[in-house]
Amino acid sequence: MSTTRPNGSLYTKIENNIATIEFGHPASNSFVSELLQRLTDEINKISAHPEVSIIVLKSEGDRAFCAGASFDELVAISDLGEGKAFFSGFANVINAMRNCTQPIIGRVQGKTVGGGVGLAAACDYVYATESASIKLSEISIGIAPLVIAPVVERKIGKDGLAELALHPTEWKNAYWAKEKGLYSKVYDSIVEMDKALDDHTLKLASYNIEALSVMKKALWEGTAHWSELLLERAEQSGRLALSKATKEALAKFKK
Repeated sequence: MSTTRPNGSLYTKIENNIATIEFGHPASNSFVSELLQRLTDEINKISAHPEVSIIVLKSEGDRAFCAGASFDELVAISDLGEGKAFFSGFANVINAMRNCTQPIIGRVQGKTVGGGVGLAAACDYVYATESASIKLSEISIGIAPLVIAPVVERKIGKDGLAELALHPTEWKNAYWAKEKGLYSKVYDSIVEMDKALDDHTLKLASYNIEALSVMKKALWEGTAHWSELLLERAEQSGRLALSKATKEALAKFKK
């Protein structure tokens, strides 16, 4: 059952040294700013937990994994401060994920758009189903996927990023995402995916927690500057959101 809460929901369960973080929102598991902040805080908290070896990040329901950031909040941006704050939401989550002590395993059960693609890219290993198509639709509404670009490029390369960003109305299927390196495994059904994910995470959680932590750090070498870069990108995105062309494009989508 998916949440009906307008500010979304966030739950964490810790069992067998595995922390499962589950987020949800009635609008296809999209993120309002409050929910992004809660997710950032939760990842930072779990990162300091001495008995957690692995984090599983998942969303509610059996349909969309994540529809990105809140469209209603995007439309409501009225000045640069609001714009930067809005786009900083995913910047803060991505930075929390890359700085996290534990490897993060993503569970992507369905379609994901925009910031949701960035969320999947920030995971260290991703399980997905055949239904987990992806799209970066930002340019079609007058903005650009600037904040998530570094983490998406890190997984699928600059050519893959360009193919997504510059064809913003086209869905890429789960096997394209796997071939490019965004997804690690793709399964026919959620049942098959969940069985494989559970088996894998239980095995990983039985290994040396220090080795897992050191490996996680090694995977993200060379990204320390992202603490500043992603926030700079958030400000750039905020400026785009205030442009006349973007306001006109958003007005058409709102209708």
